[in-house]
Amino acid sequence: MCRHLGWLGRSVSVASLLLEPANGLLVQSYSPRRQKHGLMNADGWGVGFFDGRTPRRWRSAAPLWGDASFASVAPALGSGCIVAAVRSASVGMPIEPSASAPFTDGHWLLSHNGLVDRAVLPLSEKAESTCDSAVLAALIFERGLDALGDTIVEVADADPNARLNILAGNGSRLLATTWGDTLSTLRRDDGVVLASEPYDDNPDWQEVPDRHLVSVLGRDIELIPLKGS
Repeated sequence: MCRHLGWLGRSVSVASLLLEPANGLLVQSYSPRRQKHGLMNADGWGVGFFDGRTPRRWRSAAPLWGDASFASVAPALGSGCIVAAVRSASVGMPIEPSASAPFTDGHWLLSHNGLVDRAVLPLSEKAESTCDSAVLAALIFERGLDALGDTIVEVADADPNARLNILAGNGSRLLATTWGDTLSTLRRDDGVVLASEPYDDNPDWQEVPDRHLVSVLGRDIELIPLKGS
């Protein structure tokens, strides 16, 4: 499993979301509070953000807590749309930078928190890695993010044991699904956070029910039940 986080709003520093909060992704990499599967997320990390309309990424196969270079640069990296994740690799999956979210098609940044049997997914030359999350991301990109909910339901029908929490951003919108793991929302004065688990104890965090699609535009958050839920 993994932990991931998305931001949409005014430009903020990457450090303010990942490194500075009391229970941000840095802490979740070694001591997550709500993770249902796995005890830590030491198999890599990644952060993506938008430079205008262009997605930029920094990914690693090493634990986030050991990357001093990132810690020194993160306060200077800012964006109005950020997608980041720390990774706990599924058994048998490769541990390499290209297997760490976020994945991209050049327009969207996408993270997968969960696992899925690769046998139910079509092979794609566009997958960035052979890991299950990268192959799933390639399928989602091919189908289009407007069909995200339908794609998740179809994959879940093919693999009933799949856990399919997706988080994606394109610079002006965030989309997410809950299917087998946790997700919470936080509406701040300067934007909206979607996160696998709250990064602090702010009482305004709201947990998203399982098997829902979440759409964020501006500061508006819409929750849509997924078919089959």
